[in-house]
Amino acid sequence: MRDRTPDETNVEGRMLEHPASADARDSNPVPTYKTVAAGIVSWIDRIDPGVHRRIKGLRLVTAYGIAALLGTLHDLTHFTGAASISVLAGGIALWASVSEARTSRFESSRDIALLTAFATIGAFVMAVCTPALNGPGLPGVEIVLASGAFFVGYLKRFGILGGGIGSQIYIGQLLAYSLGLTASDLKAIVAAGLIATVAAIVPRLLSGPAERPVLPPTMAMPKGAELGWCSRELMTGLQAAIVAIAIVAMNDTFGLEESAWAITACTYTVTNSFTGTMERTRSRLIGTMIGVPLGLAWLPIAADVQILIWIMAAIAMIIYAMALPERYDIASAAFAFALVVTLAASGEYSVWVLAARVWETFVGAALGVASAILLLPLRRRYFGE
Repeated sequence: MRDRTPDETNVEGRMLEHPASADARDSNPVPTYKTVAAGIVSWIDRIDPGVHRRIKGLRLVTAYGIAALLGTLHDLTHFTGAASISVLAGGIALWASVSEARTSRFESSRDIALLTAFATIGAFVMAVCTPALNGPGLPGVEIVLASGAFFVGYLKRFGILGGGIGSQIYIGQLLAYSLGLTASDLKAIVAAGLIATVAAIVPRLLSGPAERPVLPPTMAMPKGAELGWCSRELMTGLQAAIVAIAIVAMNDTFGLEESAWAITACTYTVTNSFTGTMERTRSRLIGTMIGVPLGLAWLPIAADVQILIWIMAAIAMIIYAMALPERYDIASAAFAFALVVTLAASGEYSVWVLAARVWETFVGAALGVASAILLLPLRRRYFGE
């Protein structure tokens, strides 16, 4: 065997000193569209292993689409406020489908009918109260949202359906407020409610056993607190209502861009514990700060092709349905993106107004945390746990 030359020895020594250098490119591969797509598919499979949430997401989009199309029927054009039927019906059908969480077709259809009915009632209340609350020296019609915010928290004590009904009351009020509906639009509201019921039930009947809703964990609550008049749910509702009234006062004093967005943020971040409120607030803020800029960045890309906006909004709502049970931050980002792009597509909001959603969310969430800091200790002090 021949002796090694000094050059061969040096080469072998360098390889032994740096054994990973030969595989550097293999250990740090350049991402390609295939690896990115594989990562996305892997994440989707982790968050929705049984495909059930994806099916629910498709059902949300289908319900909204059916309601929006039925709302444009020629037979409805003679109603006062007919232009709002499509949007109102679509919104009611969408959020009724989100709140429904049953496994059988019959129970799901029954709950959807109740949820759309209470959303219609919420829109009714807002429309009827609008003339009496608008004008100099009056608090403004936004004050009605405080009642809906209260029901979102309080009705959770009656289970999943109760929580859904509370949310639908608020959603109905919010939609009627956003569309500027008044007492002259009551027939249009009824028509929208009926359309939403049909549009939400049909996809649920078709999805059948393929859908397995993820039920939220039951809140652990001492028996005395559950039976007492000052329950945790009552305090949650009062927190949201008090913050809503404070936001209305701020709007009268300083003039917020979209005070309803701030009220919505506090309504859906307040929980029956300080820790839960902080966690939901953090998740919603992170999601909003991601979703709004992404939505604004997408608008120039799809400015000339409106269908791309609606396709991306539909995908965002599917992601929302998948992430909502476990990843509220991702769900908030997906919804913020969908809201921004669809409002921009309607042409009724400027970019600066849409960007204000971040600020309004901060205001509502911060006041929600403040209410938890101030009000929850009062319950423990005077009523116990």
